[in-house]
Amino acid sequence: MVLKELCLLRGVSGDEGRVRDFIRAHVEKHATRVWTDPIGNLMAYKKGTEGKKHVLLAAHMDEVGFMVLGINDNGLLSYEPVGGVDARVVVSKPVLVGEKEVPGVIGAKAIHLQTRAEFEKVLKHDDLYIDIGASTKEEAEKLVKPGDYVSFRSDWQEFGAGLVKAKALDDRLGCVILLQLLQESFACDFYGVFTVQEELGTRGAMAATAQVAPQLALVLEGTTANDLPGLRPDQMVTQVGKGAAITLMDGRTLALPRMVNALFQTAKAHNIPHQPRRGARGGTDGGAIHQGLGGCPVGGISVPCRYIHSPNSLCSLGDMEAAYQLARHFLLDEMWKEVLHHAGT
Repeated sequence: MVLKELCLLRGVSGDEGRVRDFIRAHVEKHATRVWTDPIGNLMAYKKGTEGKKHVLLAAHMDEVGFMVLGINDNGLLSYEPVGGVDARVVVSKPVLVGEKEVPGVIGAKAIHLQTRAEFEKVLKHDDLYIDIGASTKEEAEKLVKPGDYVSFRSDWQEFGAGLVKAKALDDRLGCVILLQLLQESFACDFYGVFTVQEELGTRGAMAATAQVAPQLALVLEGTTANDLPGLRPDQMVTQVGKGAAITLMDGRTLALPRMVNALFQTAKAHNIPHQPRRGARGGTDGGAIHQGLGGCPVGGISVPCRYIHSPNSLCSLGDMEAAYQLARHFLLDEMWKEVLHHAGT
């Protein structure tokens, strides 16, 4: 399964090369032109059957992780998170460090040694360290160095009713959907962009927008599912197993009503399971794309993921299929015409 292979690859923000190489090998035979831009985005252009408007679809290759900041005299590594990582979910989690994939574990003072005040305090990244089994600084320096990227070490697992558990579902899910879309033909000229450094502020998307100058864009994402006991539906943001999530707004984008309506119309017309993405926190590449150059209508299609930005997030393969079908039919039905018509374009 392509999703499994992608999730198992290491690709912390700024170190997306393995993911990019894998995707490029799968996309070259389907696109008119494929290239890598100076910041590291993988750009795939596919000419439309009717040479009409050009549409950008984006999915980001990077995942959250860490970077080694220094090596202590006792061989333990200090680190900095790369992207939004909650320190409460990383204690005792296995990691891989640097190009040599040195195994390590994120450690903290044992509960037996903590004072009552320490026990009641929420741990921060400054309180933690990475243990690679070295007993001295010199021993550790033979294996790793400051600046090395650190990724979670997490296995792929299928369980339940069509559920999977893995690291980096955000946003290898979107990358798989985009790979599938590039195997098809549409009336519009189609730019599939696999972006870098989304988790550090949508940096790759900014560069891609300047190159493509899209007239309309769709962002394919893994998004927050907070479908836990005792919450109202509006507090859940999205729910696993309820279909593709259509973005209404997030921390960086307020979706235009005509775009939201076009996506909902497409889902209803083709009986595609769907749901609104409620909530205004977080952000996607859409935040950079919609305000780039002269402005661009942007829609968000997401796959709900529980425990996002952790070593073990969870999603439904059925929701991923729904997201793919929604994006596919939006393009096949040329719903971008509806959106651009109302924009006067």
